[in-house]
Amino acid sequence: MTDLPTFIAGLPKVELHVHHVGSASPRIVAELAARHEGRSPVPADPEALADYFAFRDFAHFIEVYLSVVDLIRDADDVWLLTHEVARELARQRVRYAELTVTPYSHVHRGIPAEAFCEAIEDARKRAEADFGIALRWCFDIPGEAGLPAAEQTLRIALDQRPDGLISFGLGGPEIGVPRPQFKPYFDQARAAGLRSVPHAGETTGPETIWDALRELGAERIGHGISAALDPALLAHLAERRIPLEVCPTSNVRTRAVASLDEHPLPQLVAAGVPVSINSDDPPMFGTTLNDEYAVAARLLKLDPDGVAALARDAVAAAFLEPAEQARITAEIDAYRASAVS
Repeated sequence: MTDLPTFIAGLPKVELHVHHVGSASPRIVAELAARHEGRSPVPADPEALADYFAFRDFAHFIEVYLSVVDLIRDADDVWLLTHEVARELARQRVRYAELTVTPYSHVHRGIPAEAFCEAIEDARKRAEADFGIALRWCFDIPGEAGLPAAEQTLRIALDQRPDGLISFGLGGPEIGVPRPQFKPYFDQARAAGLRSVPHAGETTGPETIWDALRELGAERIGHGISAALDPALLAHLAERRIPLEVCPTSNVRTRAVASLDEHPLPQLVAAGVPVSINSDDPPMFGTTLNDEYAVAARLLKLDPDGVAALARDAVAAAFLEPAEQARITAEIDAYRASAVS
């Protein structure tokens, strides 16, 4: 049997909580910063980005994140970013990823909605041909920008409706951004066939998760770690089989959790809540999806069988057609069998 890190590196996976701009590698961020040198605080030196990505708290993370968003100035930048994100995911044996995209942030900065959607779609198709990875989109509302952003995000989603779009989300800060105000937008998105996947319970308590479930019709919850504080909520999530998209290193780097050893992932799993393991904004947090699986394996005391089960659980939580779920699950099972043969 191979050692666990090697096993994880070769394991076929899906990624359900990873942000488009937040996945830009240091090389790509530095390249974009160099194009706009003198007009951005983002360093054009990849080595300097580690210090730039040292976050004091969640508010500081949002500030830094938006400074990287400012580097995406035209459709060519969008295409490059998307294709490179797919390349990095495919290197980690990711077969399918639901990428959280915030079109408002780019359209608000001057990229036409049609050009933005054409760029991500063209890059998606090229990435599938080049790397064998299937990408799908979650268009999310940047909560800090309020209801005008919600309205524009919905309009872009429904008017442009790119082929890869499958879900509707809500990101950004939770404090001071109550979930119920976004109900009309989620109602319309769901009526149009989009799945509901808001962030909730990352930096606020369980009530935010309840709001996401009751008001936004959430089918999965982004983060959701404060559910560990509410036994009734844990029981509800477990009974209804509503998955949480858990991103351990992200929660520590944004100071939502004090340390990995204090992360509530074991409590969530012990309560029977479905979870998937994800990387969120991997280069910004100095992690990868493979690293997150290793963290989860340590916290949950998993052997290769347990790690393969985590990968299967993520496939089950994905918004995939049953045939595609079965195909990726079979690939995971075949890989696990080959690792012990």
